[in-house]
Amino acid sequence: MHTFFKWFKNTADNIAAAMLAAMSIIFILQIVVRYIGGATGLSLNLGWTLELLLTLWLWLVFWASAFCIIDKEHIRFDVLINATSRKIQRYIAAFTALIIASALAYSFLPTIDYILFYKIKKSAVMRIRMDYVFSIYGIFLVALIVRYTWRFVAHVSPFLYKKYYQGQSSEAPDEF
Repeated sequence: MHTFFKWFKNTADNIAAAMLAAMSIIFILQIVVRYIGGATGLSLNLGWTLELLLTLWLWLVFWASAFCIIDKEHIRFDVLINATSRKIQRYIAAFTALIIASALAYSFLPTIDYILFYKIKKSAVMRIRMDYVFSIYGIFLVALIVRYTWRFVAHVSPFLYKKYYQGQSSEAPDEF
């Protein structure tokens, strides 16, 4: 099971890297075309590059937040929590995970409904359906619901907590 999660994380990281590479190539292409257009006096406009860059950026942010960044890599203000005992920290982590998972689950159906509503609209230049563009938020939402539900269950169960959260090395994934 651990090898599956490691494979999944590596694949997610590779997909994020591919999106970042595509963004870099498209951005350089945009600069080169503008430079050539300015030097020759031609009006070379690649409107699709801006639209694709914005879409890739949206996808990259939500994809990486859902699948690439582990809990320890997030910025936290945990001075007060670190001042408490391990047991209290565990209860606080379980409670906050439950609240976050519940709030995200509560917002899931309205969010999916809103994303699906956008099937009537297309992007200006590339004519991509906007529900495809914003579907990454639905994927992000599902990933976070699963992640925080797992955190709640793991912090409530002594066996899972000992197995996945106590005595971890800094290289071990925080979520699985």
